[in-house]
Amino acid sequence: MTSPQPADTRTHGRSTQTATLAEIAREAGVSAPTVSKVLNGRADVAPGTRSRVEELLRTHGYRRRRAEASRSPLIDLVFHELESAWAMEVIRGVENVARDAGLSVVLSESAGRLTPGRTWADQVAARRPHGVILVLSGLDESGRALLTSRSIPFVVMDPAGDPGTDVPSIGATNWQGGLAATRHLIELGHTRIGAISGPSRMMCSRARVDGYRAALETAGLPVDPSLIVSGDFHHDAGYRQGLALLRREDRPTAVFAGNDLQALGLYEAARELGLRIPEDLSVVGFDDLPVARWVGPPLTTVRQPLTEMAEAAAKLVLDLGKGADSAAATRVELATSLVVRSSTAALAAH
Repeated sequence: MTSPQPADTRTHGRSTQTATLAEIAREAGVSAPTVSKVLNGRADVAPGTRSRVEELLRTHGYRRRRAEASRSPLIDLVFHELESAWAMEVIRGVENVARDAGLSVVLSESAGRLTPGRTWADQVAARRPHGVILVLSGLDESGRALLTSRSIPFVVMDPAGDPGTDVPSIGATNWQGGLAATRHLIELGHTRIGAISGPSRMMCSRARVDGYRAALETAGLPVDPSLIVSGDFHHDAGYRQGLALLRREDRPTAVFAGNDLQALGLYEAARELGLRIPEDLSVVGFDDLPVARWVGPPLTTVRQPLTEMAEAAAKLVLDLGKGADSAAATRVELATSLVVRSSTAALAAH
């Protein structure tokens, strides 16, 4: 299969794009308006026809031209889950950039799936936004091809897995954050330090626990697998797994909670068991959500610059939409930093 040659344009006085659409229509055995419907995400195309046309669009490497002029004044922001405290920081950052650009933000949720479904991709294609930002999520090959064929740029923020070198992404130094959190507890004299991880399928979660392990190992302390428990970045997991850790006869004297929501659940577990923070238990979170400053005692945590990450993702997706160099499509990591408050203290002498 070959793309139409420039001779088509010279002979018929048509643009190369029109000739390309006509060629795709002929090869697919459909009309040019049908190809146009597929390009615009219209629902009134049979699934088999849609798949056949999209495969030809991918084969030809077809991308819409003059896409910017036909875009809706929107940025699509999709979360794998919408959590009020964490998500609000991200939404705020995207809104800051969108507002300055005269754009609105459309929110959607993939119901816990790490890749949005085909229905979502069709809806985005029909909306023709300036760009798409996926948070703790990603795109499968068909979704990427669909957005690429319509010249809709996308950026992944804090990707769940390895997004690939050709996918622009914004993240944070999660490994360094886990290292700093655990090193802080070691410097306070703690040697039995527990960890409540997030979902193992998420790259950020694995990186934080890897940083925790590295801090213990470099300090010459053993890594006890029984002190590492799995959570899901929610409050209930922090409470449930916190109870399991703190009910042990050889309970840890400090816990790296993986994120702030799990740290709050751990606070509840400690109160239920009559343990005082930080006198009996030191706790470190991750994220530095606003609630970390308000909880009693204020939470020592690793600051993840969520708003700044979201702003960077929004700026990148708009730059890509303006035809910025594709070399920008690399992974950018913003620095994390330890914020010491009142939930950690030196290990009490026994």
